[in-house]
Amino acid sequence: MDPESVGKKKPVILIAYSLRDPASRGAAEKLLAKTRWNKCELRFAKNCFYSDEVNAYLAGFDADTVEFSFLDEASPTEAEAYIVLSRHSGGKPSLTVHYTGNPGPKAELGGNPWELSYTWPRLQAALLRTYRIVAEEQGLIDEFQVTLEATHHGPTCLKKPLVFIEIGSSEKEWVREDAHKAMAETVFRVLSSDWTSTTCTRVAVGIGDTHYPATHTRGVIEKKYCYSHIFSKYVLEYINEDLLDQAVNKSKDIVDSILFAKIPGAIKRLVRSYGEKHGLFVGKV
Repeated sequence: MDPESVGKKKPVILIAYSLRDPASRGAAEKLLAKTRWNKCELRFAKNCFYSDEVNAYLAGFDADTVEFSFLDEASPTEAEAYIVLSRHSGGKPSLTVHYTGNPGPKAELGGNPWELSYTWPRLQAALLRTYRIVAEEQGLIDEFQVTLEATHHGPTCLKKPLVFIEIGSSEKEWVREDAHKAMAETVFRVLSSDWTSTTCTRVAVGIGDTHYPATHTRGVIEKKYCYSHIFSKYVLEYINEDLLDQAVNKSKDIVDSILFAKIPGAIKRLVRSYGEKHGLFVGKV
């Protein structure tokens, strides 16, 4: 444990996983082996454990992770945020971190259209930075890309910050014990630390880049940026002031910037106008 974290009260976190998901379930099993857990009970949970060391609940549910819209009802009242352990589908082998939300009219994988989840930029940044370190330590970095993902899928309606940490991108990777260990070690290491003091040179909304936004990922790793929602180039046609309001106002940490990759002129004008109206720095990543 980080000596600086001793004596500080860490936020209570609910770590949620799916019994239907081999990546989710496998990482949860490795996390249970990391420290001492006491059994508990939570509504809807098939199993539940609590650890004083990481100040977290670990609960398994018989639903897919994109269907976890019931977490507010299941969660202990003292929990301040949710970390969801999950598989990731599509693309090359990846270790990813992202927020949920449907920035547009489609809601193909849970949640509501035009709705974004609450975010905690320092928590996401701590998870991504640590995931990369752990992947390097465990010899996975040459095989797996460690990356943010742009905001996508459900759940969207929860009232507490929600971040997904994932293993992708196929069944071959979902069942790998070394990937499970990397995810578990990442979550354990972050929650054992003073992660609420994670360095954020900027707290930003991200605009542009691909679904796996390399520029924003480098911003977190190299420039110590922290992000609320990231809107990929594939959803820019839907970006409006309401979505920007959600991305700014649903952040646990105060957003001070909008950082963009290469984006169309019309979107650039929209975000510059929005930033000027709300006193936000607007610039390239």
